[in-house]
Amino acid sequence: MAEEKKVEDTSAKEDKDKKIKNLIALAILLGGLFVGSIFVDLVQLIKGGGYSQRALSQIDVFGSAGKTWVAYPDPIVSVQVLTDEDCDSCNPEETLVLLRRILPTISAVKVDQNSEEGTAMLADLNIKALPAYIFSKEIEETEFYLQAQQLFEQFGDKYSLKTAEAGIQVGKYIDLPQVGENDIKIGPDDAKVKVIEFSDFQCPFCKRFHASISKTLETYGDKIQYVYKNLPLGFHLQAENAALASECANEQGKFLAYADKLFEKQDDWGKSEGTQKFKTLALQTGLNASQFNQCLDSGKYQEKINSDKEEAASFGVSGTPGTFINDQFKGGAVDFESLKTIIDEELEK
Repeated sequence: MAEEKKVEDTSAKEDKDKKIKNLIALAILLGGLFVGSIFVDLVQLIKGGGYSQRALSQIDVFGSAGKTWVAYPDPIVSVQVLTDEDCDSCNPEETLVLLRRILPTISAVKVDQNSEEGTAMLADLNIKALPAYIFSKEIEETEFYLQAQQLFEQFGDKYSLKTAEAGIQVGKYIDLPQVGENDIKIGPDDAKVKVIEFSDFQCPFCKRFHASISKTLETYGDKIQYVYKNLPLGFHLQAENAALASECANEQGKFLAYADKLFEKQDDWGKSEGTQKFKTLALQTGLNASQFNQCLDSGKYQEKINSDKEEAASFGVSGTPGTFINDQFKGGAVDFESLKTIIDEELEK
């Protein structure tokens, strides 16, 4: 019995010694990994070869290879920039510099509109102008998006930046306002140059631009088509009534004559209320008063004016005058000489 007990004690001691050795080995292994990790961090720091994940998680900024690296809370956001390599004014680099100041984590890649991918983007994303900036769904996780959601239009898991609303200069329009049968237009539909103006009769800049338009129509005649679209601005209290009145005058074929009167008497009717001033101007212009008054009182062209407003918004036109000369856009009261230069260039194409 004593001999058996001695064997059991020896076996127990051997098991205990084995466990201790295993624990010591594990401790040495873990310690080695820890020291090795620190050694790797130190070597990478000294040699400029990078940082380990553990080291990166503990710092916000560091220098390496002659550059300064800064940590940001935002995720990497991919941006496809749809552009035209043959369009000098479509270069997006300046805008990308500005965007990176707001959102440093963007990763941009250019896509030519004539490529297969570019053609598909044009069809799927309702793009009207170049360059266009299409963000990946990660934009949703950024502080920039949370503060400026109204500047983005969502298409599935992609977000298109509304460049006009963001104040980004358009390089080239690839879609243009439509000219319908009911639009106010002067000149043939097949004219090589179309001048499409979004305007507000109570706007002083529109009054100044109207002089340029009048001279342009006298100079070019049937070589161009002029299209007037109403964009009465909300802070001009009589602009909506003026727009309705102009449509009623156009119904009788006297838009230009009535427009001349509206701009000439802008200060007078602009301070009035109601529609009586517009009816008086109709008489002075030689319009059929009964037909004009009925048209104005019924708000006959309200839906058309609303449609003009919506179209303007779709192109990012929010101020007046805003004018398209074929695929070129000019904001503000462009003088006649500048307008003439553009039209001449378009006629020579």
